[in-house]
Amino acid sequence: MQTGKINVQTENIFPVIKKFLYSDHEIFLRELISNAVDATQKLKTLVSLGKADCELGDLTIDVKVNKDDKTIHVTDRGIGMTAEEVDRYINQIAFSGAEEFLTKYKGNDAANIIGHFGLGFYSSFMVANRVDILTKSYLKDAQAVKWSCDGSPDFTLEEIDKADRGTEIVLHVEDDDLQEFVSEDKLTQLLTKYCRFLPVPIRCGTKTEWRKKEDGHDNKDNEKKEEPKEEAVQVPNIINDTDPIWQKQPSTLTDEDYNKFYHELYPMSFEEPMFHIHLNVDYPFNLAGVLYFPKIKNQLDLKKNRVQLYCNQVFITDELEGIVPDFMNLLHGVIDSPDIPLNVSRSYLQSDNNVKKISTYISKKVAEKLEQMFKENREEFEKKWDDLCVFLEYGSLTDEKFYEKIKDFYLLKNTEGKYFTIEEYRNMVSALQTDKNGNIVMLYAANADDQHVYIAKAKEKGYDVLLMTGFLDTHFINMLEQKLEKVRFTRVDANVVDKLIEKEEEAHVSKLSDDQQKQLKELFEKQVDAKLFTPEVDSLSETDLPVTVTQNEFMRRFKDMEKVSGQQGFYGGFDHYNLVINGNHPLATRILEEKDEEKRTRLIQQMVDLAMLSQNILTGEKLSEFVKRSYELL
Repeated sequence: MQTGKINVQTENIFPVIKKFLYSDHEIFLRELISNAVDATQKLKTLVSLGKADCELGDLTIDVKVNKDDKTIHVTDRGIGMTAEEVDRYINQIAFSGAEEFLTKYKGNDAANIIGHFGLGFYSSFMVANRVDILTKSYLKDAQAVKWSCDGSPDFTLEEIDKADRGTEIVLHVEDDDLQEFVSEDKLTQLLTKYCRFLPVPIRCGTKTEWRKKEDGHDNKDNEKKEEPKEEAVQVPNIINDTDPIWQKQPSTLTDEDYNKFYHELYPMSFEEPMFHIHLNVDYPFNLAGVLYFPKIKNQLDLKKNRVQLYCNQVFITDELEGIVPDFMNLLHGVIDSPDIPLNVSRSYLQSDNNVKKISTYISKKVAEKLEQMFKENREEFEKKWDDLCVFLEYGSLTDEKFYEKIKDFYLLKNTEGKYFTIEEYRNMVSALQTDKNGNIVMLYAANADDQHVYIAKAKEKGYDVLLMTGFLDTHFINMLEQKLEKVRFTRVDANVVDKLIEKEEEAHVSKLSDDQQKQLKELFEKQVDAKLFTPEVDSLSETDLPVTVTQNEFMRRFKDMEKVSGQQGFYGGFDHYNLVINGNHPLATRILEEKDEEKRTRLIQQMVDLAMLSQNILTGEKLSEFVKRSYELL
C-alpha cells in the first residue's frame, strides 16, 4: 500500500473548498455523474475506433445509498484508471487547479466554480468526510486500485481485487447536518434536476410500474375473456432520457413530440405553447435546443428562470438573467452548448465571449422565426398576435437591436379588430389624423368598453382608434414616439374630441360671455373635489356632451409606467382629472338660468356623476348617491 501527501502548498484546501462552495453543495452529485458519463463515453469512443478490445455490455451508471454505514456509491463501467492515472488525475492535476482556484477567486464570487479548475471530483468533500475511489482500467491485465482520502492532504493508494472495469466512488457522510444526502429520494431529486438528459443511463433505486397480469387461462370455449388485472412490479428507476428532443433532427419530429416534451419540462403548465423554435448550429459555435413561446396574458405571467441552460446535456442553471437578453427569459425551453463552461460563476458566464455570441444568435433566430411566420401566413400570425405582443414589446424595450429586427412586422390592432403594420397604419391615418404641426396622431383606447363614449365620438369625426390593452403598451408607445418621425400617440380620453388632434380650423363660437363662462366654472368648482378635478369651460358643439372627464396624457402615462414597475412615485399616489364643461350645450344655459339653488346643485351633481360614470371612476358612496338621486329625479 502506498501512502503520501498530495502535492499542494495550501494545507487547508478542503475547508476552503467547503467554505467557498457550500451554498451549492448539492452539485457534488452532478460532478461525479458527469465524470462517470465522461469515462463511459471515452470507452465507447475507443471501442468504436477499434482501440479497445472489450465488450461494452451494460453501461448504466448506478447510484446507491447505504444508510447503515452512511455511504453514497456512484459506479460506472467506463474507462477506469490505473494507479498511475489516479496519481496523475486525482493527486496532481486536480490540486494544481485547486491552487489556481484559491489564487484567483479567494474572497470573490467563487460559488459554483469547480470543474473549470479541475475540481469536479473534489466537490464530493463538500458532503463527505472520507472518499474512496475503487477503479480498474479497461486495459488488459490491469490491476485494480483503491484510493482513499479523509479530507486532508494525506491519501492512501493500494491494490485491490475488482472483477469489473470502471470506477466506484464511495462517499462516507458522517456529519449529521448532511445526512439528507444519504437518501435515495434526495439523490433521485438531484439526479432529476441535473442529469435528466445525460446520454448514458443512470439508475437510482427502483420504482413501481403497473403491468397487466395474465390470467393463464386458454379460453378454448370462445368465452368472453376478462380484462387482465394489473399488478405492481418493481423495476429499475432510470432517471434520464438519453436521447432528448433537441439532439434529434427536426424532420423526424412532430408538433405532438414537441408539445409532449414541453409538458415534461413544465408539468404544471396546462396550456400548449403557441409555437417552438428548434436551434441547431455547429459554426461558429455549437448550440442545440428548443425554445417555446408560451401564452403571456398578464404581468403575473412574466416569470423568469424558465429557459434551462445545459452543457453537453448536463444541467447548469435556469437563472439566465444577465446571461441572455432579458426578454428571452419569457421563453421556455432548453439551450445546450458544449462551448459554455460547465462550472463557472454567474459573472464569468456574463463576460464569456461564447455566451455573448450564443445570446446574439438566439435573438436573431427568434426574430427570423417570427418574420417567417408573418410572411408565410399573416392570417395565422394575426391570430397569435395578442399573445405574442407582450414578448415583442418586452424584447424591443430591453434590446434595441431586437426592435430593429421586428419593427416591420410589429402589428397595431384597432377597435374593429383589424391589424396593421406600423407603416401600413401610418399611411392609412395620415390624411385625416395629422395635426397642424404635421404630426400624425395615433389615437388609442386602453379598454373598449370603459372608453366606449370617447371612441364613439372619435369615430364620428372619422378618426380611427387603436386598441392597446397590454400592460407594457405605455412603455412601448413612449419608445415608438422616439423611433418614429412625426408620430405621437394620444389616448381618446385625454381631451375632448375636437382637441385630440389640433387643426387649423376655427374653434366653435361661444354662446356665453366671458362673465357667464366664469360663473359657470365657479358653480362647478363648488360641487367637485378640487383634489380630484380641475373644471374648465370650453366652447364645443351643441351635440357634444355637456360634461366630459379627461386626463392629461403625460400624467396618465407616468402613472401607468409606475404601476407596471411596481412603484408608486409622484403620480402614482393620486388621480387628477380635467372636468370639461361644454358652454354651448343647452344644459349650461339652463344651469345659469336656474334660480332654485337646490335644483341647480342637483343638476350639476348629476352631470358630473354621469361624466365620472363614463370614465368608470364613480364608485362606492358616490355611486350609491348617484343611483338614489337618479330615481328621485325620475
